[in-house]
This record gives sequence, C-alpha cells and structure tokens, in this order.
Amino acid sequence: MNAQVLSTDFLIIGAGVAGLRSALELCRHGHVTIVAKGGPQDNNSFYAQGGVAVALSEEDDVDLHFTDTIKAGHRLCSRPATKVLVEEGPSRIHELIEWGAKFDTVDGQLAFTKEGAHSRHRVLRAGGDATGSEMVRALGAKAQVLKNLQWLGNHFGIELLIQDGQCCGAIVLDEMTGTYKTILASAVLLVTGGAGQIYARTTNPSNATGDGIAMAFRAGAILEDMEFVQFHPTSLYLPSSPPFLLSEALRGEGGILRNNRCERFMKRYDRNQELAPRDIVSRAIWAEMQKTKARHVYLDVTHLSTTFLKKRFPTIYSTCLRYDIDISEEWIPVSPSAHYFMGGVKTDLHGASNLPGLFVAGEAACSGVHGANRLGSNSLLEGLVFGLRAAEAAARHAHTYSPPTSIPNSVRRKSSARKMSEQDIEKLRNSLRRLMWTKVGLIRTSDSLQKALEQLQQWSRKLQIPPFNRTGLETQNMVQVGLCVTEAALWRTNSVGAHYREDIPFSKGLKWKIHSQCKKTSFPSPVSSHQKKQKKKGNT
Repeated sequence: MNAQVLSTDFLIIGAGVAGLRSALELCRHGHVTIVAKGGPQDNNSFYAQGGVAVALSEEDDVDLHFTDTIKAGHRLCSRPATKVLVEEGPSRIHELIEWGAKFDTVDGQLAFTKEGAHSRHRVLRAGGDATGSEMVRALGAKAQVLKNLQWLGNHFGIELLIQDGQCCGAIVLDEMTGTYKTILASAVLLVTGGAGQIYARTTNPSNATGDGIAMAFRAGAILEDMEFVQFHPTSLYLPSSPPFLLSEALRGEGGILRNNRCERFMKRYDRNQELAPRDIVSRAIWAEMQKTKARHVYLDVTHLSTTFLKKRFPTIYSTCLRYDIDISEEWIPVSPSAHYFMGGVKTDLHGASNLPGLFVAGEAACSGVHGANRLGSNSLLEGLVFGLRAAEAAARHAHTYSPPTSIPNSVRRKSSARKMSEQDIEKLRNSLRRLMWTKVGLIRTSDSLQKALEQLQQWSRKLQIPPFNRTGLETQNMVQVGLCVTEAALWRTNSVGAHYREDIPFSKGLKWKIHSQCKKTSFPSPVSSHQKKQKKKGNT
C-alpha cells in the first residue's frame, strides 16, 4: 500500500465531544492532528438531544448521581470509574460554560429536567433538545483558534499502526481523493463513537459503523461488555422514514406511553412507569407490540401545551411536523431502536487500553461507567470527563516514547485479487443489519445467536480483505463488531440490563458479575483466562 507519510505528536481519530475535549488539552503539549470521517457534524455527539447529566442543582449531589448510575447499570458499573464521572463532571460543565456553551436557564439559573432512573432533576439541556450540537459548537469554536491543531475532515481510519507492541499511528483513507495517508504519532486517541448502524433500526447517524472498535480489536486491544447494547425505547416509527430519536426528556416532562388499544401500559411493568430505566421500558414496549400484534406503540404528549412543546422540544416538534404529525394534537408512533454501546475498548481510569500508546474515550471505550445499562444523559458527561483524562495520560506517555520514522511492515496490505462489487457490498450490509436486528436485538435466544454467529463468520471470511473504499471498509468493521456482540451475547448465559436472553430470563447465577472480554488472539471465545480463573474460584 503506497501512502503519503505524515508525522504528528498526537493523533485523534474522531471529532465528537470526547475528541474535541481531548484535542483542547493535547494542544497544550504538542501538535495535534484530528482525523474525522465526514464533516464536523457527522458524529453521535452532535445529534444528542436529551441533555447532559450533572449534579449541579440545589436538590442534588454527586453521591445521589453515583447511586443512580450504579443502580441503572444493574451494579455492573465500575465504582471507581463512576466516582470519577460524577465527581469531575461538575468542573467539566463549568469549564464548558466558561468557553461559551449556552445551556437553558430559568430566571437566570441553569434549568434541570428529570429523566428515567434519575432520582433528581439533574439533566442540563441546550436549545430545548439540541444539547449535543451546542456542546460540539462550543468545543469546536474553542478548538478553531488553536494554531497547532490540524483538522483532516473526510478522512477514514483504516488500521492502527503497531510496532513492537506499541500503537504508533494509523493508516487513513482520504475520502475525497481515494488516496492513503500514514500518520505516525507518539500517542493515538480513539474517539470514534459507537456502532448503531449494525442494526436495521437505530437512532445513530449513518457513519456510526463501529470503525474504531473494529480497528482496535484487529490491532490486539481487548473489548469488554460488547453484549450490552442499549435500545432507546422511543424512536419515531414511520415505515417510509428512518428512525428519529424522541428524547427521554419527553417522558421526563410527562409523556405517556399507550398501546394501540389506548391503554397506558407501563404500570404493569415497573412502579416508575414511563420513568423506569431504558432497558425495562424498551422491553415493555416490545412486549406490548407482541401482545397487540402491532409494529409500534404511542407516545402521548397532547396534554402538554403547544407553547411548551414548541419551546422545550423545538427539534422534535418541527421534525415530527415534517412527517405530518403535530405532537400537540396527535399521539406519536414509536418503537425501540438501537441507540448506544455500553461495551467497547476496555480502558482504565485514564483512557489507556492494553496497547501502549492507544487511548480510548467516549462511546468507543468501555470505561465501566455504564455497566449493563447506561443511565440516560451520562454519555456526554463521560465524553468530557474521560476525553480530558485520556488526553492527560496520552501527554504523559508521549514524554517517554518517540514514533518510528518509517511504516511498520505489518501494515503493508495488498488489495484483494477478487474484489466484491459495490452492489454485493451493499446487499451484504443490508443483510447484516436485518440479521442483527432479528437475531441479536432486543430479545435474544441461544438459537438465534448461534444462527447469527454462523452467518457472521461466513461474511467475515468473505470480507477478510474488503474493497479499499469507505463502503467496503465500513462493512468489514460492521461485521467484526457484530461478531463480537454475538459472541459475547452467547457467552453471557443470563439476562441483565440491556442483554436479555428469552431462554434464560433470570439474572443471577454463573457470569453474573463477570465481564465478557473479546480479544483477537482468543477469538472466537470472548472469555479471557482471568475470567476462567474467577469462575473456578466461584466468584459469581
């Protein structure tokens, strides 16, 4: 592979909240290059509606935020990581406000709302339902004035460079010219987001294809908790349009879920009704859909005033109106959609992976703060807190390591002699998304997972060397992530949080508190030697 060779002190792959926050820190320590697939707005952070959870209101404190996070995560959260999240979160938000982020206020004070599984009103919002875009805007504006920051938009990360067990850069594809670039760096930060696009129904933008997770896996990084995929309970259901996220804040402000018999059904599933944790609400909706033989349920906010809805949820109101749904007068058809990956590249409290030189933050990472089910609106806070922590650790690492001056031989790949056509790739991609939705989705069984695994393995062999274009490379990554999710879901023979096995609906027993791990050297079995040791000791 012939490629232009570039050098930088720090390479950041991804440009959401975690990526931008890490860039602001690393620019204090050297030259920073950001590689971003698509443009500045093509990331999950930008589309985050609901808000950012932080213990800043008078009725709240970090201990309550900690407790709610652990409880929502079904006690599979890392307590040290969760402590870091809730304790450092307020400082990161104050910092963001100082940099110009404009959060909504009431009478000059920050306005907080309540969402499912939160015991207090602690969710800050901006523009009503445009929190992510405002945070990206504020961070981006701060980054634009930095002279030692280079932005490479429309560049796609292909592979991480590894030399002597050390991550020292990456090979990227220039989407506009079709040429390759090798970027050497003292440290690499992977902040590429999640992989919602492996599912037929997802709230994620089209570029959320798990690229960073797949790259890290191929390079030898450990993935953890890949079976835990959060399905958002309420996305707009219209047969002729893609799913559109309807923020949990709609239920926080009093929205009611009804089935097609007009019944308010959540009281049958949880005492907190519409404000139960997301995994419970999603499965309740699914159960009602099966019971009533319907493709969706309804979210009713017609009892709220039109003026309030327009001001509080301007994006949702206008988007639904484009589809001829006036949410102040009509119930909104909704169904669950794949939304967030609790699993990802395993990291420590400073964003470090098991590969020296590779640091990961945001949705691509498994920092441990989400456990088996993410507490709503904790993700943007995680991006800020651990984006900074990963950057600080990367800066410390760079003092002890200098990147190579030539490309490691291990990454000189050849193009496939027998390339798949664009049509074949697109057909495989669509089949993959349907397979994951039906076999590895909200409700799973051993039989469905085994069938999915066999098909995914066939596709993986077919795509060992994909066409070297964005579509081919993305599809390879999607298959890889799908394999890891399926393997981990087969391994976890119980139901907990977002992982629900219909054939094993109980949560206790073997593997209850053990975390699944996938690593290339041990694949296809995600169970590490450490896990096997735990099982022998009876740590269940």
